[in-house]
Amino acid sequence: MRIGLYPGTFDPVTLGHLDIIQRACSLVDKLVIGVAINRDKGPMFSLEERVAMIEAECTALSAKTGCEIVAHPFENLLIDCAKDVGASIIVRGLRAVADFEYEYQMVGMNRQLDASVETVFLMADAQHQAIASKLVKEIARLDGDVSKFVTPAVNTALKERLQKPS
Repeated sequence: MRIGLYPGTFDPVTLGHLDIIQRACSLVDKLVIGVAINRDKGPMFSLEERVAMIEAECTALSAKTGCEIVAHPFENLLIDCAKDVGASIIVRGLRAVADFEYEYQMVGMNRQLDASVETVFLMADAQHQAIASKLVKEIARLDGDVSKFVTPAVNTALKERLQKPS
């Protein structure tokens, strides 16, 4: 069984993330969505909420692609998480050239730690390339419409989280 790991904070999961997940499913039999516990980023949604969003959004994708998709919280090194879940492939999504520079360095370090784990880069579909969770949250905070960037369920979760008391 070919197992891939797609790590991120997914705060919140966007249509760009879901595009990468769907496309990664064509490469592996099982895709583990590594939901990073990153206290430095100060996530809007708790770990439990982010895992629940991933699970809810990926149920239909799993059925559609035939790929098993599971959410897995992690706080250790990415390469150690890959070992923990039995992944031989790390999937990374790229939006722009700036992403590549950081990812290139990360691959080099991960290869030094464990050369048996390959990293695969997938470009988001053109209509999703500009989507970043950070920007989605900022637009939502300023009462902008994020429905083009997230699923209806995630849009609702954002609105509920950002409701201002009357």
